[in-house]
Amino acid sequence: MLFNFQRIRGILFYLSLILFFAGLPLILSSALGYKFNLRNFKFIKTGLIFIKTHPEGAKVYLNDKLFSQTSPLSIPDLKPGVYRIKVEMEKHYPWKAEVDVEAGKVTRLDKIILFPLAPKLEQLNREKFSSFRVDNERKLIYYLDEANKVVFKSDLDGGAFDDIATLPQGFFQILGWEVSGDAKKMFLFNNYQINIIFFDNQLDYGSELPVFLDSKEKISNVFWHSDNYHLIVVAEGHIKVVEARPQAKPIDLVELSGQKTSAYYDAKQDTLYFSDNQNLYRMQISGNLFSFDLFGQAFKSIKPAKEEANE
Repeated sequence: MLFNFQRIRGILFYLSLILFFAGLPLILSSALGYKFNLRNFKFIKTGLIFIKTHPEGAKVYLNDKLFSQTSPLSIPDLKPGVYRIKVEMEKHYPWKAEVDVEAGKVTRLDKIILFPLAPKLEQLNREKFSSFRVDNERKLIYYLDEANKVVFKSDLDGGAFDDIATLPQGFFQILGWEVSGDAKKMFLFNNYQINIIFFDNQLDYGSELPVFLDSKEKISNVFWHSDNYHLIVVAEGHIKVVEARPQAKPIDLVELSGQKTSAYYDAKQDTLYFSDNQNLYRMQISGNLFSFDLFGQAFKSIKPAKEEANE
């Protein structure tokens, strides 16, 4: 009987060795990211999907199969191919996509935002308005009511809502407006005129209300200079700089081709970027000095204008 017991132990020992060495390739292949395909009896390199959502805790479906773990999660040992992913959370819009998994690679889905079905919506204004501007630095909102010729201001929550200025009568077809960096005034402009409005009767340099600046050329854009006193004016024929005071005469900085000009002004660097639809230019403006650079091939019809005294 003892002999039979030892014989059985030996058989079990050798059987376990056989099973161990037979299963070792499967264990190693799984650890190295391979999966055995029973159809063709070959090892396949697998891939992985990583899913992260905002907010976290969303349900995740892979080919309609629900995972017990919520986001963020990793789904390993996936054969190469296309998978259907669905992410759901209560009271949020679902997210769906088809994802291509490649062998030996991680497919990251870490920028999934689940938007709420009923987003938080608040009305901030207390009066009608036609356009607005947000000043994040001072945490203010400005509202322009063209119909009733009023400018309003509030904080970012709509509190302290109050009127701060009155628009002049007879100033119509407003193309643009902007509050100065010091938050003391604003400009409005139409095709051929700029109007400066001072808030709460704050006057600069003895200005009288209202201040109108006329242009012989059609205006396409206006920007505040960083000193909150000069205006950079982009017109059909020239780029000009003009003071925000009555009877101020503009200085022509650059002569344009007469074509429509796109422009952007960086008030922190006092740098104007503008295009003639063929080339991009950069002009740095500082006091009476400015430099003029061209990004691209030279265009002869754009050139610095002749110096003209500011009256």
